[in-house]
Amino acid sequence: MTVLKNEFDNVSVVKKANVYFDGKCVSHTVQFADGTKKSVGVILPATLTFNTGAPEIMETVAGACRYKLKGEDWKSCPAGESFKVPGNSSFEIEVTGEPYHYVCHFG
Repeated sequence: MTVLKNEFDNVSVVKKANVYFDGKCVSHTVQFADGTKKSVGVILPATLTFNTGAPEIMETVAGACRYKLKGEDWKSCPAGESFKVPGNSSFEIEVTGEPYHYVCHFG
C-alpha cells in the first residue's frame, strides 16, 4: 500500500467520536466525496480484539503495534507501515508504550 500524505482533502468528518473499549480506542469517521469512508483514530496501551465486516487496511501513522490475524502468529507494524485484515474476520492488536495513531481504510 502506498503511504498517503499527512492530510485528507475535500472530506467531511463525523463530529461524534467512535469510542470503544472504555476509551482505549477513539476514532472519527472521515467521509469522501465518492462515498468511501475511513476512520482516523488512536489506541492507548492495551490488547484489544476487533471484528471486521468489510476488509480493512490498518495504516500506522505514529507509534507501533503488534497484531494477530485469526489463525496467524503475532507480527509487528511500526509507523509508516500497514497491515491488511480480511472481511468477516477478527484481529487482535497490542499497543504498549506510546499511543498508536492509525487510519483504517475500509473495503
